Amino acid sequence: MRILALALVAVTAACDGGAAKPPDVGTVVRVVDGDTVDIEIGGTTERVRLLGIDTPEVHVPEGSPPECFGPEASAFTAELLGDGAAVRLERDVVGRDDYGRLLAYVYVLDDRAVTGGTMANEVIVRQGYARPLIIAPNGAYAGLLVAAATAAEAEGLGLWAGCAR
Repeated sequence: MRILALALVAVTAACDGGAAKPPDVGTVVRVVDGDTVDIEIGGTTERVRLLGIDTPEVHVPEGSPPECFGPEASAFTAELLGDGAAVRLERDVVGRDDYGRLLAYVYVLDDRAVTGGTMANEVIVRQGYARPLIIAPNGAYAGLLVAAATAAEAEGLGLWAGCAR
C-alpha cells in the first residue's frame, strides 16, 4: 500500500530526556506553510513543525514553482490555524528537529482549556492536504495519521486527486 510506504521511518539521535511535561497552550502568530506555524507560548514565539505530516512545499528556490498542492495546503492550514487561534501542543519523544523547530501535535481549542481540542495534524491529512511522515521515535499517532491518509486517498481528496505520484 502506498500510504505505508509514505510513512517513512528514520532514526534520530536527539531526545528530550523523557520527563513528562504539562501541555503547552499558546496562540498562533503566523502560518509559515502547510506543516509549520509560529506559536506564542508563555511570551516566546516558537516555530512549530506539525508532527507526522508532510505538506507539499511552497518555499522553493527562486524561479521554481511550488510543489503540487502546496499553496492549497498552506491556505487550508491558515484557515484551520489562523492568526490568534488558541492551540494546545502535545509533544512526542523527540522535542525538536535539526532546524530547532519544536515538534508537536497541534490541537485547535475552542477555549483556553489545556485538554481536548481538534488535532490539526489529523484534519490536514484527512482533508487531503498532507501525506503521513512518521520519523521514529516520534510515532504516537502514526496509525491515526495513516488511516486518515488512506481515507483521503480512497475519496480522492486534495493532493490525492490533484497530484500524480
